[in-house]
Amino acid sequence: MKSIVSLSLALSALMSQASGHYIFQQLTASTKYSINQFIRPVPSNSPVTDLTSTDLRCNVGGTSGASTQTATMKAGDTFSLTADQAIYHQGPTSFYMAKVPNGKTAASFDGSGAVWFKIQDIGPTFDSSGNSAWSLLQTYSSKIPSSLPSGDYLIRIQQLAIHNPYPAGIPQFYISCAQVTVTNGGSGRPAPLVSIPGFMDGKEPGYVVNIYDNFHNYTVPGPAVVSSITGNQSRFGYYV
Repeated sequence: MKSIVSLSLALSALMSQASGHYIFQQLTASTKYSINQFIRPVPSNSPVTDLTSTDLRCNVGGTSGASTQTATMKAGDTFSLTADQAIYHQGPTSFYMAKVPNGKTAASFDGSGAVWFKIQDIGPTFDSSGNSAWSLLQTYSSKIPSSLPSGDYLIRIQQLAIHNPYPAGIPQFYISCAQVTVTNGGSGRPAPLVSIPGFMDGKEPGYVVNIYDNFHNYTVPGPAVVSSITGNQSRFGYYV
């Protein structure tokens, strides 16, 4: 009887853990597209936790998008990425993009090299008493920088779950990549450019923070949100 109870508890814990996981799988631009139509599919909704792994780019099995279509969007267009369920774990959400090098396409590019730049961070807000609130949504929206040059790009969404304080717990990365061709672009030069992995070393305050103890301010880890040499940066981090 004890073994049956133990097994039931273990299965319940596993189911609870799995239900807390999620994956971004649907792109919306001019319309809401089919699941994984323009997003590289991954084998599960489990997170990536290894800061040295190439899986940090576009998740497990996401180094190629040969089976994924490439969406066409104009510079300045707003888009959204939707998960299979609402985000459950506290932590920031960030949008990155990477310009595909000459000779490659969005479908063939593996995301290697110092090509990634951040276009938006969505962190917590704090009230006058210092209490925090997180934007735990199912759908997050961002915008293609209006001065971004035309060409093929990868769009990467990253939700960094920091609900289990480090080092007892390990932050979890929930990642997906969409493939897009940007048209009607400008002449902006996004910076800084970073490599993934390599954009974080695990020592950032926003990575090791304990959100349950004296948590009254927060800086999203990773590179700064880009600003354009041909425009000004808005408060949301877009090119304008």
